[in-house]
Amino acid sequence: MTSAVVFAYHDVGCRCLNVLLDQRVAVPLVVTHRDSPGENIWFGSVAALARKRGIETITPADPNAPEIVGKIRGLQPDFLFSCYYRLMLGPALLAVPKRGAFNVHGSLLPKYRGRAPVNWAIVHGETETGATLHEMVEKPDAGRVVDQEAIPILPDDLAVDVFGKVAGAAERVLARSLPKLINGSAVLSAQDLSKGSYFGGRKPEDGRIDWSGPAKRVHDLVRAVAPPYPGAFTEVDGKRLRVLRTRRADKTGANASPFLYAEGGRLSAACADGGVLELLEIELDGRPLSAQEFAQRIGDRKVPLL
Repeated sequence: MTSAVVFAYHDVGCRCLNVLLDQRVAVPLVVTHRDSPGENIWFGSVAALARKRGIETITPADPNAPEIVGKIRGLQPDFLFSCYYRLMLGPALLAVPKRGAFNVHGSLLPKYRGRAPVNWAIVHGETETGATLHEMVEKPDAGRVVDQEAIPILPDDLAVDVFGKVAGAAERVLARSLPKLINGSAVLSAQDLSKGSYFGGRKPEDGRIDWSGPAKRVHDLVRAVAPPYPGAFTEVDGKRLRVLRTRRADKTGANASPFLYAEGGRLSAACADGGVLELLEIELDGRPLSAQEFAQRIGDRKVPLL
């Protein structure tokens, strides 16, 4: 029977682990993460799934520690699979499996190599992304591609919506590629990294809105970091305003310094390029506030946005 040690986390990790088990791959060990107390855990638990399936599960701080590498080497797995595991696997680990080490990545490689690929794709206004199964090498997300599948990013999709589509694509890519990897018929294609891009992780502060940009750029940022991610934010009258959902309005105004205004019970932002965004969901200093409440609060003022 084919065997694999699985490094996994998040919804993609859960779905891909199920694919391996459904296709009767023996999984003697799952390596995952402890949930961070400071993180909003809105996704499935790989650890819980593995325990339910009777699989030994470990959560090392460093998967490349000699004792962990030794433990995995002793299992003599045919494959290693990494599915949204957050730490890099070093050369010693990658050399362990007899038939290769493979990673599921949430973009159409070579675009958006690195961290937070779904969020970065939306920030940059992409209209599609996807999932890629690729061979792991020492350089991140740079190995040969086994297969990939594109999914659309619609104009008002939030990151959580896109992530759900990517998770589905990841599951399908692994499911159709696994038999070929096992029987040796998979054809791997080298990436041209010069045609791609690499991005690092994102921090909550990266959600600060730059109102000097066009309305579409602001809208894309709001979508990219909307809850369950930390959210986009700005300062209004000395208080933090979290902007959780927006809609691009058909109307436009003259190019001007950006400002908030209320009209017909709706709250809108006039942006630097003349585009207008309707603010659909907001929080002021941590308290949810309806657009109508905020519109009443500012009355007929034009509140500057910096």
